[in-house]
Amino acid sequence: MRAVDIIEKKRDNLKLSDVEIEFLLNEYLAGNVPDYQMSAFLMGVYFNDMTQEELLKFTMVMRDSGDVIKFDEIDRFLVDKHSTGGVGDKVTVILSPILSALGMGNVKLSGKGLGHTGGTIDKFESIKGFKFSTTKEELVKIANKTGVGLMGYSDKIVPLDKKLYSLRDVTATVPSIPLIASSIMSKKLAIYSDVIILDVKVGDGAFMKDLGQAKKLAERMIEIGKGAGRKVKVVLSNMDEPLGHAIGNANEIIEAIEFLKGNCAADVKEVVYTIAGLALKEKGEVAELSQAKEKIDEVIKNGSALQILAEFIGESGGNKELINDYNLLPKANSVMEIFSENEGYVKKIKTEEIGKAAMIIGAGRAKKEDEVDHAVGINIFRKVGEKVSKNEIVAKVSTQSEQDIIKKIEEINKNIEEALAENQINVNSTQNITINEKIERVLANVNNTNLQNKIEEYDKEIKSALYEKAKISGELTKEGSKLKGLIKAKENLENTLNSNTKTILSPSARKYLIYCGSDMKKN
Repeated sequence: MRAVDIIEKKRDNLKLSDVEIEFLLNEYLAGNVPDYQMSAFLMGVYFNDMTQEELLKFTMVMRDSGDVIKFDEIDRFLVDKHSTGGVGDKVTVILSPILSALGMGNVKLSGKGLGHTGGTIDKFESIKGFKFSTTKEELVKIANKTGVGLMGYSDKIVPLDKKLYSLRDVTATVPSIPLIASSIMSKKLAIYSDVIILDVKVGDGAFMKDLGQAKKLAERMIEIGKGAGRKVKVVLSNMDEPLGHAIGNANEIIEAIEFLKGNCAADVKEVVYTIAGLALKEKGEVAELSQAKEKIDEVIKNGSALQILAEFIGESGGNKELINDYNLLPKANSVMEIFSENEGYVKKIKTEEIGKAAMIIGAGRAKKEDEVDHAVGINIFRKVGEKVSKNEIVAKVSTQSEQDIIKKIEEINKNIEEALAENQINVNSTQNITINEKIERVLANVNNTNLQNKIEEYDKEIKSALYEKAKISGELTKEGSKLKGLIKAKENLENTLNSNTKTILSPSARKYLIYCGSDMKKN
């Protein structure tokens, strides 16, 4: 059996056997099938789709490429809720303690965000001292105490998905519905639960822009779950405006806590209550979703859900007093308020642009290696259809000052110099030799002048040269991985400093946030 023959069959839209799929994926994971061949196969899937049988086998092989975890030690009805991601999506933070208060458990793998804003891990890591479970044993211990168990993804869970996604990302095959479905479901099937509830976001601020495509994705994931003998429910939720009012990390934690205190935005409530209702229905406690509302209302009203969140935070290394003291969360030192120029009704919110703005100021990450600033974020005070008065505050942007960013860059420059000295990296490349010669020439100039402005100029030249040397070293040596990380951090900060951040945050840029005017009428 050869990989090229399997690629040819998929190219010609012929059905693959279980043996062929298993051979191709396992050989790719083992390094025996090169990236260029797997790229060709993925493009074949992109254009020719997969049959139900092919997709199920493809997903199960992905699942079985790593550890499959069961939780026999947890005596609860287990729910695994997953969201495809959206702007302001803090549902897991709210839902988990509610499910626990209702006698269920929410155990799942959670990820860090990529794009608009942080993921569930990023939100909880806003809390000082908070640590996610890194092993099954840690998760079980906390879940048995609180009913909530969240663990970050590891290389031991579906390693094939990680390898394939990296390839999809650079071959324009990410939007393929069967590949999206298999990626999500392979990870959901790797962790045992009594029901999987998928929240597929649809709209301007979501990965899936089109409702029809979102429905197709939902159908494929339900199809996989049925084939694997697992219960799967799907909710399609609107992402044409941010979910709730907070976009960021620390500010979303605050909004989640306020929800559990009874102060909740209507759109967030609808999503949370729907998912919790589905869980109760699958458990057999209610016959209809409408019957679940009273039960959910009760665990919020009596404070039990809020207390469970506090206990989960405490068991995870954070300060449980956070639920009453938001000063324990990181705060941005620069806040800008955005006012409406006209009276009217909110007609449209450009959700994706808000997400991008949040990412630029540090709430999200453009690349997996980027660091998230948990303190920064955006708060939107009006929703679609709501009335806005002239000169009313419609949004607030919390960010760090330029001075802080410059200070961080200076600290990184120092760390780069220290790393170079510590590792004694000396790559004998033509580029490095040239840089070393340049540094020697500049140092000679320093020794031959007493002019302060010239010394400062030479200092900048030396720092620039060291930076280039560090970049080369980071790319060419194993020891340079630390340098590479420092360089990426510096580049991110410089991009923030030099980007169009001021434009995005300026009063003239409120078009990124909310469209409103006197000619707009409430629907």
